[in-house]
Order: sequence, then structure tokens, then C-alpha cells
Amino acid sequence: MQALAALADPTRRRIVEMLSVRDHTAGEIVSHFSMSAPAISQHLKVLRDARLIQTRIDGQRRIQTLDKSGLDEIETWLASTRRFWEERLDALERELLKETSHTKQAKQQKHNPAKTNDNGK
Repeated sequence: MQALAALADPTRRRIVEMLSVRDHTAGEIVSHFSMSAPAISQHLKVLRDARLIQTRIDGQRRIQTLDKSGLDEIETWLASTRRFWEERLDALERELLKETSHTKQAKQQKHNPAKTNDNGK
């Protein structure tokens, strides 16, 4: 998944966080980092390729905005992964509860042995 790989970089995550608040020009984004404009441009390209941002041209300005399609891809993957793990964790919980129940029963039987009948058996 290209979107998650793109977000592995902290600079790109920060750019996406900035764009989640409002759209920014490339120059505004550059001003928030201590790196060159070409370096930020490379990060923006990776985010565009991953469909996490789009660039809108407004005269001389290049306005960066979030791209819903890349975020939807991540959300779909997360939902699928969450279902996968929820099913397995629920099954684990059931097994642990069974084991706990059996352990409690065994302890109760050990501390409260069954009464013998009149024949001494």
C-alpha cells in the first residue's frame, strides 16, 4: 500500500497533518520546515503519487490539498485489518475465559472434595 509507505516518513506525515487543517501553497509548506524547496517538492511528489494530496493551480500558485481517495484506501485497509484482528482476539478471549472457568472449577473441587457415600466410597 503506497499511502502507508508514504506516511512512514515524519516530514510527509507532518505535511498531511498541516493539510488536514487547511490547504497550503507549496511555499507555505516549505516555510514550516528547515529543508530546501526541492526537498519539500520531492515529499509532495511522493504524497501525490500515493494519492494522499492533490495540487491545484491558481494563477502562479500551486495549492496543495488532501486527496480523499488515498485516505479512503487507508481507511478501507484499516477496517479490513481491524475485522481480521477483532475476530481472532474475540476467539482468543473465548478460549481464555473457558480456561479460566475450568481452572476455577478445578480449584473449587480441590478445596471442596465431593462427600463420600455411606459405604465409604
